Amino acid sequence: MLIKPDCIPCILRMSVTAMRALHMDESRSRSLYRRIAQYPGLRGETWNVVSPSIIEGIMDIIKKSAEASDPFSLLKWKQNKRALEVEQQIASIIQEEADPLHGAVRLAILGNMIDLMVQDGPSDFMHWIRSRLQVPISDAAYERFRERLSRARLVAYMGDNSGEIVFDKQLIKTIKAHYSPEIVFVVRSTATMNDVTLREAEDTGMKELVPVIENGIQGPFPGTSLKRCSQEVRDLLSRADLIISKGGGNFDSLSEEETEFTEKTTFMLLSKCQPYCDVFGTNLHEPVLAHLP
Repeated sequence: MLIKPDCIPCILRMSVTAMRALHMDESRSRSLYRRIAQYPGLRGETWNVVSPSIIEGIMDIIKKSAEASDPFSLLKWKQNKRALEVEQQIASIIQEEADPLHGAVRLAILGNMIDLMVQDGPSDFMHWIRSRLQVPISDAAYERFRERLSRARLVAYMGDNSGEIVFDKQLIKTIKAHYSPEIVFVVRSTATMNDVTLREAEDTGMKELVPVIENGIQGPFPGTSLKRCSQEVRDLLSRADLIISKGGGNFDSLSEEETEFTEKTTFMLLSKCQPYCDVFGTNLHEPVLAHLP
């Protein structure tokens, strides 16, 4: 999805959230914000670009200012810690479902709320999640996903955020309990925002559950650009019978790529902004399980 006018203030809000997370003094914050506000992608001069490309440029600015390769490492650790503390609750909800896979899919999507891009996200995300457990996902999209999963020998799972990865673990455990595909979890090679890297995959136990590989993208790009991915990842996606794409950054970037992978990709994300609501025909913060035509 190419950027919309709504994306510009959203990215600027993310920048302010980032500065608060880094505990910068007012002088440094003003200087950093001025540099960010002058970034070409935020001046409305070009619209033929996806938001992860703009955020990559913003993250470069933030990293240089913070003099850190992973300025949000502490935030990611806290998000994972909070999610791990409620992991058993997540598992219990899934086990109580008449269709555990359906429940695990819904929870994995709701876990997408744990995001640096979401301003004023829920302080008690389990309370927020429980309040939305009855919000439906598309029956047709779910049946298409389940049918492809039932035939899949290899699943490529494109990860997204810290915290959210714990919900991804429970979906993967549920898949492994009912089906028998090989599953490979893909993380960012370069730290960006609160997205998962190998470190977060190790901290949350994902590496003990399934093989985890980096996407090979050199630069803080919070999405998946196939031409920038490693040959290993491109081969994985080519061989995979099913691709699970988590989060908005992966959707924004992959939905603009015309490849043979499109037909076998299931997108899982929350409708966090009006452009997503328009694309998917949902209300704000509703779960999205979707496939492109």
